Amino acid sequence: MERVKYEVGDQVRLKKPHPCGTNRWEIYRTGIDFGLKCLGCGHRVMIPRPKFEKAVRERFPRQDSE
Repeated sequence: MERVKYEVGDQVRLKKPHPCGTNRWEIYRTGIDFGLKCLGCGHRVMIPRPKFEKAVRERFPRQDSE
């Protein structure tokens, strides 16, 4: 199975919603752990890679505006 490449600035939809009601997050750090910022309330969390990859339901690549 090919591993999906996530980049800083990508947005993802996770399986379970955040308590604020949204389930869209922006990636601000990648590596062994992923840093995510909630797009609803701005809360930041760190999630281990295996847990993150199981929780992702949809990926929205960042839109580079040039």
